[in-house]
Amino acid sequence: MCGIVGVVSKSPVNQLLYDSLLLLQHRGQDAAGIATANGNTFYMHKANGMVRDAFRTRNMRSLPGTCGVGQVRYPTAGSVSSQEEAQPFYVNAPYGIILAHNGNLTNSRQLKDELFRIDRRHINTHSDTEVLLNVLAHELQMASAGYSLDPEMLFKAVSGVHQRVRGSYAIVAIIAGYGLLAFRDPYGIRPLCMGKLETEQGVEWICASESVAIEGLGFELVRDVAPGEAIFISFDGDFYSRQCAPAPSLNPCIFEYVYLARPDSCLDGVPVYNARLRMGDYLAQKIERVISAGDIDVVMPIPDSSRPAAMQVANRLGIEYREGFFKNRYVGRTFIMPGQAVRKKSVRQKLNAMPIEFKGRNVLIVDDSIVRGTTSQEIVQMARDAGANKVIFASAAPPVKFPNVYGIDMPTRGELVAHGRSDEEVARIIGADQLIYQDVAAMKQAVRDLNPALTSFEAACFDGRYITNDVTPDYLNSLELARLAPVAVNEREAGADHEKAFSQLHLQLSAE
Repeated sequence: MCGIVGVVSKSPVNQLLYDSLLLLQHRGQDAAGIATANGNTFYMHKANGMVRDAFRTRNMRSLPGTCGVGQVRYPTAGSVSSQEEAQPFYVNAPYGIILAHNGNLTNSRQLKDELFRIDRRHINTHSDTEVLLNVLAHELQMASAGYSLDPEMLFKAVSGVHQRVRGSYAIVAIIAGYGLLAFRDPYGIRPLCMGKLETEQGVEWICASESVAIEGLGFELVRDVAPGEAIFISFDGDFYSRQCAPAPSLNPCIFEYVYLARPDSCLDGVPVYNARLRMGDYLAQKIERVISAGDIDVVMPIPDSSRPAAMQVANRLGIEYREGFFKNRYVGRTFIMPGQAVRKKSVRQKLNAMPIEFKGRNVLIVDDSIVRGTTSQEIVQMARDAGANKVIFASAAPPVKFPNVYGIDMPTRGELVAHGRSDEEVARIIGADQLIYQDVAAMKQAVRDLNPALTSFEAACFDGRYITNDVTPDYLNSLELARLAPVAVNEREAGADHEKAFSQLHLQLSAE
């Protein structure tokens, strides 16, 4: 889950890109980057950290031009700390391409091998974005007939990308001397939408991960980019589009509606805030079936993303709604913080329980989801320390039982508290008196109620169904081993003996 944006303007674009990345900051806090095109020359600055830390006045002045792309990074592949793996990425041939990507490729290793053996292209980082960029560059070279490009050639190149690449990808790219290219994978997993602004100088265009980055800049939201569709906007503002996949289907990531997207965004025709309200409605129905409302004194959300669901639960059950947790807004989103130790430490820095709301009460805490369980465990303990008589925990999403391989940091089963465990076992781990999960069908229906055209979702972390049909047990095992190996090495270097434990893990994964 990263945030991307591309803009074709009639005036300097650097401030527009900076402001749009601020609006997308919730999608990634590890690194930020902006690249602009001024004529045939590219300018780029990227750095680790949040947008406000990555860019100084001198950096902004070094980004001239009226077309550009930007990205905020949340790492799911490659190195967390490497500034070289911050986006956008650049390749100089053919023509010169700058690209930013949101998503995760499931055949990155195969593509890297093909690029070396067949296409004679060198990949310098572990980022699958660089792989995708080089695939696009190769396909563009194969599609071009000479020194010049036209939209037909660009769309042919995107068709070639769709044929070779598997996984999730939403792309914004600048082609030197030509314009902005944007496209979405044939399954429509990661979001991408576009907008325009009528000015005295002409029409300006924007493509971004979420509508909030479009409307927040004063642009008009036009529509979502369709699965498999490619958009090309020339530097003069001429707009072209083409469906480049033979059998596209819309399967948006349902975790966007649960947690990832901002509530004031609209994705694939669904207002995110309304989707979270509907999840609260269905969760209230589930709670009514399993517990007496008389056993609950107060309903409390974990701010901010669970607030709409919690309000609906309280309203439907006729129970008092109170805000018992105060949020420190200067700490990043704990779910997307790299490293379990950092994540656990940040929970109490981020939230503080107010005893006056908890003392002697039976409290129903509503959260948007439970992934690793670390945050939930800390929250339950905070409620008890504040004097709660009984703590019931409810999740507006179903149990996260399976790894996500499409751009969300859930790659190992061992990190998922619900994997291989019953609800009662998870309740004991997080310390709750009772745990209530949303049903998978109800979660999907909550979103579908707002857009009946959405017949399918990417919900693998909940239902175990990988819609690209190329995710095998061996693939998941290799991902987990690759992720856990550096952890084991670091711990051994710190003096712990994990050799035997790591060998046992390898055997366990092989058996599964």
